[in-house]
Amino acid sequence: MTNTLKPRRQFESLADAAERTGLSIRTLRKRIAVGELPAYRSGPRVLRVDPADVDRLMVLVPTA
Repeated sequence: MTNTLKPRRQFESLADAAERTGLSIRTLRKRIAVGELPAYRSGPRVLRVDPADVDRLMVLVPTA
């Protein structure tokens, strides 16, 4: 019998995501509103994002 546990998904608050990336909470909320950033709600006030989804917003700018 093998034990195949799925890795737990990690979530962070908008404040934590903003601090980690240097983006504002307002910018993150705008990205959620237009569908660019998935968000997860737990109750009426708790909103969380997956750090990997937030990281995907950050796109490398090519240089010459």
